Amino acid sequence: MIDVGRVRLFHTVLGPVDATTLLLVHGWGGDGREWSPHAEVLAERFQVIVPDLRGHGRSEVPDAGNTPRAMADDLAALTESLGTGPVVAVGHSMGGQVVNLLAVHHPHTVRSLIALEPAHGAHGEEVADIPARLTEYRTRGARAAAAFVARAFSPQAPVGLRTAHVRAMLGTPDHVIAQAYAGMYTDPGAVGVRPHSETYLRRRTRPALTVWTSAEAAAWERTTLRVPGSRVDHWPGPGHYVHEEQPERTVRLIEEWATTTTGA
Repeated sequence: MIDVGRVRLFHTVLGPVDATTLLLVHGWGGDGREWSPHAEVLAERFQVIVPDLRGHGRSEVPDAGNTPRAMADDLAALTESLGTGPVVAVGHSMGGQVVNLLAVHHPHTVRSLIALEPAHGAHGEEVADIPARLTEYRTRGARAAAAFVARAFSPQAPVGLRTAHVRAMLGTPDHVIAQAYAGMYTDPGAVGVRPHSETYLRRRTRPALTVWTSAEAAAWERTTLRVPGSRVDHWPGPGHYVHEEQPERTVRLIEEWATTTTGA
């Protein structure tokens, strides 16, 4: 645990301290354990920091303020406390929104970033469903979120992966579920819905790589790229938890991107 000034965060650090630092960030209702297979391999070449976001996993659970923006501020304070210098920040889903917010609001802490199936760019029917979903999360909390997450996997997902995420979601406090969802999509300043997503993505000053399983989402995000070296990849086939359904491919992507953007 480390006190970052607003909350105490659980985190682990693996790998050589003099190497390029990777920051691996989980998503909504998850925790850092989902990055364990990746971290073990990546730590052979990189220093790897894996936090549990506020309100999640083994980190402290505030009564209020469990939003992606606050989480990004926490991670900036974490990297500064650890003295890592700028990191390659990698995030999945809500964690993808968090690392983008980190790059926008704390650019001195980020060398480059990877967002996997990030929680931005919502449009159409997804946006229309947000008010009802938020009401359900405020009413039923983790139970409603677990039912939603259970549908997020492809038929090729490893055995046990769905159950692991359902259990992690059910273990997340109900108020955190609702606050984090509102922070992604409906709070003032939330960036999860187009065109708010476009505005904040165009504010990035660091190279960014985004992976989408949706061809439409990939094509849309390519229109927001402004920083040389940035790109959007399309990975058809896997479910939302792409990094866990295709861990080896994800590790290769992170290794290649970190090497390209840092010279490591």
